[in-house]
Amino acid sequence: MGAVRLRGSAWILPETAETKELFEWLAQEVQSVRGEATLLRVERIETMRDEQVTALFHTARAEEYEDVVRGSREVLAQLDRAKSAHRASFAQVRAKLEGLKRELDRIESIDHLESPAGRRAHELWERTARRLTAAEARPVAGSGRQRASTLPAPGSTWVTRPRPHIDRIASAWLIKWFFDAQAKFAFADAADAPRKGVPFDILGAEFGHHGEDCTFETLVKRFGVNDRRLRVIAEIVHEADLHDGKFARTEARGVDLAIKGLAESTGDDHELLERGMAIFDGLYTVLKRKT
Repeated sequence: MGAVRLRGSAWILPETAETKELFEWLAQEVQSVRGEATLLRVERIETMRDEQVTALFHTARAEEYEDVVRGSREVLAQLDRAKSAHRASFAQVRAKLEGLKRELDRIESIDHLESPAGRRAHELWERTARRLTAAEARPVAGSGRQRASTLPAPGSTWVTRPRPHIDRIASAWLIKWFFDAQAKFAFADAADAPRKGVPFDILGAEFGHHGEDCTFETLVKRFGVNDRRLRVIAEIVHEADLHDGKFARTEARGVDLAIKGLAESTGDDHELLERGMAIFDGLYTVLKRKT
């Protein structure tokens, strides 16, 4: 339930309708086996400041979150060791990461006072999941020859037009976190882009607008990533970039405005790209809680 011990045999929880019901149920269970349980509503604990009470909960949850942090770091270490394609068998790693996610969800469900350790553990798990997804997207030796011949090699330089906006920034974020964690980015006009690397979101580029799809949508399809949050982001990027009314995404206007604000206040294109990608990091994390 996430309760913490307060000396002796007293256990406490912040009062909500849910926690009150949990304690009522527990008291009934204790009494049903002829034990003794008393449920009290406490306004304050005279011998403790509010911060000390909060610290009890934070400490209890931090110990549990540490297991998730440790497990995520182990997964990252495994991914760092799996450099060559012929060693890239990720089924066990994926199973471990999914187990960590179940444990993370359990801890978050009883983290009643939102321990700071929870945010750190969640962000590390998200970063680990993106690394694993990117690793899984790389071609494995002895299979996927068509994929290896049509997608750029890991560590490639991806080139787009200067002053990136929403589709180019979102596409760079997608490349970095879901296809190639070692990808590098450069800027050039359409004529020079092919000489500098892999062009994207440039007129006539393989990785650009095709049919009704913006570049982000093209890349999602080419990378073969199946992620419900990416589908939502694709619709937001599409609406903000093309304004064709295909998707009724009210978030598009806000994300578009945030990117424009960054562009106005950031003169360096590489810095603009990095800061813009951070927006999509946050958007991806928020959508986890809503979808």
